Amino acid sequence: MATLVAENLTFAYTKKSKPVLNKVSVEIKPGTLTALVGPNGAGKSTLLRILQGQNTPDKGEIKIDDENLYRSRSLVALMPQRSSMNWKFPITVEKLVSLGQIKYSKSRSKNPFQIKALLAYPNSWINKCCELEATMQRVGIANLANRRLDSLSGGQQQRALLAKTLMSPAKIFLLDEPCAALDPPAKEDFLKIVRQLADAGLSLLVSSHDWGKSLNNYDQVIVLDKSVLAVGSPDQIKDQLEEINISSIKENNSCD
Repeated sequence: MATLVAENLTFAYTKKSKPVLNKVSVEIKPGTLTALVGPNGAGKSTLLRILQGQNTPDKGEIKIDDENLYRSRSLVALMPQRSSMNWKFPITVEKLVSLGQIKYSKSRSKNPFQIKALLAYPNSWINKCCELEATMQRVGIANLANRRLDSLSGGQQQRALLAKTLMSPAKIFLLDEPCAALDPPAKEDFLKIVRQLADAGLSLLVSSHDWGKSLNNYDQVIVLDKSVLAVGSPDQIKDQLEEINISSIKENNSCD
């Protein structure tokens, strides 16, 4: 298992613009489910991209088990927002999920997934097929393997996207707005899945701009609005709500 520690992260998109993040510090421990809450424009998506290594902070550092992030980047995976996907693309659920393993190979060379590597190490193909089936079963979409993406409901699309993300060898998973636009039953199902993943030893950081009763399912809550305003258990955060200067977080049934 792996622990991610980020300290004093500051980031601006241009030298002349104001920081999107200012001295942000977070810690994601093994086997935990953490909520990252804040209003639109709080810097949540930016923080997730930085923690995954897509963007580089202007100041601060990120380490995984005391190693620099860029030496252990494969241990962190980012699940993007569902709205960023083209769900009309003519492929099946199984094909989408399999794309999650493209960057990784079971060959000894550890090179990206390639046909040559599979021919040289045929057992890697068997392993990949087994992993694919197991991952789809893990999130409850094995029965949807041959369905086209455009035939899925919002909740099914979200689980397919999660399965694709889980195909990486990561131990820490960053989920960007996974409950957005899902109906209550789909939200509840999705939260049960991520809770099970955390209980199995993975670490998950889930972002949302909403505040709902679902936060009771989390081990830790981080309140972000360009800087970290509060960190603690759901009960501790709720006790601090009156002191947190963030008017955009409301009880609006997100992920309830």
